[in-house]
Amino acid sequence: MGDVWAWALFFFILIALVIMLVYQLMCLTDLEFDYINPYDSASRINNVVLPEIITEGVLCLLFLLTGHWVMSLFCLPYLYYNVMLYLKKKHLVDVTEIFNLLNWEKKQRLFKLGYVILLLFMCLFWMIYNALEDDE
Repeated sequence: MGDVWAWALFFFILIALVIMLVYQLMCLTDLEFDYINPYDSASRINNVVLPEIITEGVLCLLFLLTGHWVMSLFCLPYLYYNVMLYLKKKHLVDVTEIFNLLNWEKKQRLFKLGYVILLLFMCLFWMIYNALEDDE
């Protein structure tokens, strides 16, 4: 039964990542349609970027600690990409360049969102599989 609780925890962490990415996409879309100014949009996105990286790192570490090696390997490319952005200091959105990079930023976050949704479905599958296995 402990494995089911671990998968439930992983599921909720992935839901938190989805929420963070959707929030960033909403800020970029609001900026695109001129509902919000560039400074507010950039500051809102930048406030969520570091917690996103930390949350993904914690998720990958939890997968490792609980012995779910395959899921940890699936999390590594996303974590590696975010860490490389952080080390190159390209993880934050620049207020002055936000309009020039708007399409790239949206595509980047859509790709991240797709990847996290793939992880979410894999996690949901394993949670259901373990719950049914415990029933037998």
